[in-house]
Amino acid sequence: MLLFNKPYGVVCQFSASGDGPTLKDFIAVPDVYPAGRLDADSEGLVVLTDRGDLQHRIAHPRAKLPKTYWVQVEGEPTDDQLDRLATGIDLGDFVTRPARVREIPKPPGLWERTPPIRFRKTVPTAWLEVVLTEGRNRQVRRMTAAVGLPTLRLIRCRIGDWSVADIAPGEWREVAVTGSKKMTP
Repeated sequence: MLLFNKPYGVVCQFSASGDGPTLKDFIAVPDVYPAGRLDADSEGLVVLTDRGDLQHRIAHPRAKLPKTYWVQVEGEPTDDQLDRLATGIDLGDFVTRPARVREIPKPPGLWERTPPIRFRKTVPTAWLEVVLTEGRNRQVRRMTAAVGLPTLRLIRCRIGDWSVADIAPGEWREVAVTGSKKMTP
């Protein structure tokens, strides 16, 4: 199994897609596939495996494997906005499960993004830690937008016990997984 720190702008698939880089530009390991995806404009941890059973258990919502995100938002969150994010948001096509949400300082040791996010002197930003047990298409971005805190930068830093710590953007590390039915990393 591989842990990959996906840079901004990389498409989370191996086949060519337009003009942007894909996983094949970074990972030359045969027969591994991502267990879940990140949008091209999101960064951070992608788990890749050659085991379909493990891929399914990581990515499937029924597994309820916590996924932790660092989210830079535009604005200063209020207690009400944080509570709404934590209790669940009606996004029209579904209502999000309850999440753990808290404001945090800028994560220490965070790499610079290329290109950098937009900066405006008159608009403050804040960092949130959001822990979900589901992961639908653009869910975190849709959740923060729904409470008036547009996402500027989104980094998945953890899936279960697997972390992006000590893996530079564009780099990957192999980790051993034992057993065919055990979900604990």
